[in-house]
Amino acid sequence: MGDRWHVEVDRSVCIGSAQCVHRAPDGFRLDTARQSHPVEPDLDAGEGLLAAAENCPVEAIAITLAGTGEPVFPPEE
Repeated sequence: MGDRWHVEVDRSVCIGSAQCVHRAPDGFRLDTARQSHPVEPDLDAGEGLLAAAENCPVEAIAITLAGTGEPVFPPEE
């Protein structure tokens, strides 16, 4: 079994560009207010989720390792 990631979207920052939905359609949905949210808080790690976070135009997506909280994206500096 692979890593699980905890995915959060800062809805106060999200502008509803839907880039996350395009890059990881199984991971994100837009609600009726065009705000993004993960389909589940903990998801299987994958390139699509990482690409969604990396390409969010307002950096509203944070990913950590489920269970440990170790940052995946944005990386610790």
